[in-house]
Amino acid sequence: MRIYLIKRILALIPVLFVVSVVIFLIIHITPGDPAAVMLGESATEQDVKALRQQLGLDLPLHTQYVNWMADVLRGDLGDSYFMKESVAESIFSHLQPTLSLAILAQIVALVIAIPIGIAAALRRGTATDQTVMGFSLLAMAVPSFLLALFLILLVGVKLQWLPVAGYKPLEAGLWNHLKYLILPAISLGAIQSALITRMTRSSMLEVLNTNYIKTARSKGVKERTLVYKHALRNAFLPILTVIGQTFGGLVTGAVVTETIFNIPGIGQLIINSVERRDYAVIQGVVLFVTAAYVCINLIVDMLYGVVDPRVRLERK
Repeated sequence: MRIYLIKRILALIPVLFVVSVVIFLIIHITPGDPAAVMLGESATEQDVKALRQQLGLDLPLHTQYVNWMADVLRGDLGDSYFMKESVAESIFSHLQPTLSLAILAQIVALVIAIPIGIAAALRRGTATDQTVMGFSLLAMAVPSFLLALFLILLVGVKLQWLPVAGYKPLEAGLWNHLKYLILPAISLGAIQSALITRMTRSSMLEVLNTNYIKTARSKGVKERTLVYKHALRNAFLPILTVIGQTFGGLVTGAVVTETIFNIPGIGQLIINSVERRDYAVIQGVVLFVTAAYVCINLIVDMLYGVVDPRVRLERK
């Protein structure tokens, strides 16, 4: 297992290298002078030139990349020109809202997807199955921002049950923290649940049609034990893969939802940095988000051996 883990970590290095090159080139090839955009229209040529020298933008492109990567390898992602703090500090100050939202949205998705996916598999071809599949198709088709606006109008404006925007940190109390995240978590989790539902249904159907399940059922094993102890555990590997992908998507892709609900997370940090052309923050955040995504996938791979011992034996 240790050797396997080392190999997987080493395999991530080329991925992060390619991503870093792409990020760097996109930002620096984009038309417009970053220094001029940062300073605004009222800036003089001398001001722009001084800022370019301060940020190292007057150096050749390959030299800028080498200098940036050398700093990254030392753990220095650079400094934000506008926020007057390091990029790492900016990321971690905005990380808690995004993580809280992603975790709550993932819980919402699992609470919705796993039960109805199992129900659809157990009642294949019935009205229940068709209803579940119709729900999953609808959830995949509806954009998360549209569902977010509908929830704001219904729950926040009409019923006034929950706040429609804003954020309170966990230190302000658990309920004060959660009540600002419930609506965005539902809008994200309901959409993400569609893929998990379809995978749960298809994976459960495959396992339920195996001979050992039919034999256990013929021997009188209780249906609840058969479904949840035997079938679900053996069907869980593909479901776990989808859960990891959706959670990674929640962490990295909640930009629109955070903007709609005015949550000061990573998504809002990216939006503000793009508007200001704060290129150091953009590079650092995108690289951090990519590293987080691949690390989540690595953790999911490690969990395979916990869920299914046969995976451990195969690696051995």
